[in-house]
Amino acid sequence: MEFYKFDGAGNDFVVVDNRQGSFVPTVEEVALICHRRFGVGADGLMTLERSADYDFEMRYYNSDGRLGSMCGNGGRCIAAFAHLLGLGRELRFEAFDGLHSAVIDRWDGHRGVVSLGMREVPRSGVRAVEGGWALDTGSPHFVLPVDALDRFDVVGEGRRWRQRADLFPEGVNVDFVERRADGAMAVRTYERGVEDETWACGTGVTAVALVTGARAIVARGGDFHVDFATEEDRFSHITLCGPVSLNFIGQWTSSAR
Repeated sequence: MEFYKFDGAGNDFVVVDNRQGSFVPTVEEVALICHRRFGVGADGLMTLERSADYDFEMRYYNSDGRLGSMCGNGGRCIAAFAHLLGLGRELRFEAFDGLHSAVIDRWDGHRGVVSLGMREVPRSGVRAVEGGWALDTGSPHFVLPVDALDRFDVVGEGRRWRQRADLFPEGVNVDFVERRADGAMAVRTYERGVEDETWACGTGVTAVALVTGARAIVARGGDFHVDFATEEDRFSHITLCGPVSLNFIGQWTSSAR
C-alpha cells in the first residue's frame, strides 16, 4: 500500500488515496502504522475517499487506531495531498463534522501554505470551566491560560484534565496558552486519541483564537493565522492558515508482528 507522510506544523499524518476502497483498516493496523517504533510513526492516519458530491471525503483515524473527529491540520494536509493528486487548488470536501473548503495558497511540490475553512461555532457553545473555556471547533477543546508555558507539564496536566469525566464525559483536547509580549498567543496541546502532546493542533489553534480574540497563534511546530467574524450568536467565516510539508512517500508492506 502506497502512503504519503505529511505534517502540518509538526502535527504529522500518514495519508492514503483510498478512492478505490481497497484499504479497510482495523483498529490494530492503524495503531501499528502510527506507532513510532514499530510502524511509520504519526499522530494520525487519513484516507482520501471518493465523494459523490464534492472533491473527496476525508476519513481521520487517531493514532490509537479509532476513528476520530475533525482534525484541522489533517484537513490542511489532506487538501495538499488532493492537490498533488490533481484535484485542484480550491477544494471542497466532507469530513466528520460536515463540509469544508480549502485553498492551496502556496505549494512548491514539497511544502507550502494551506488555508482551511472551519465550521461555524455558536457563541452559546463556549462555556467557562474552572478558569478556562470549553468549546467544540470540530473536536472538543478546553483552553486554559497558564504561566511559563515553555516549562509547563503539558503531558501530566493535560492527562489530568482529559480524564475529568465530571466535566468532559467524552474526553477533551487540552490547550494550554500564554500571551506573548508581541500579542500573539502561544499554545501547547495535549490531544486525546494520541494521549500525548502534539506539536500543533488545528482545531485547538482555532479554539484558542476564538476565545482569546488573537489572530496570530504560535504552536511548537509553527505559526498560524486564524481569521473569523464575531456575530451576535456565532463565530463565522473561520479560516485556519498555516504551513504544510510532504515529508516522504513509502510503502506499507505488512501489518503482522
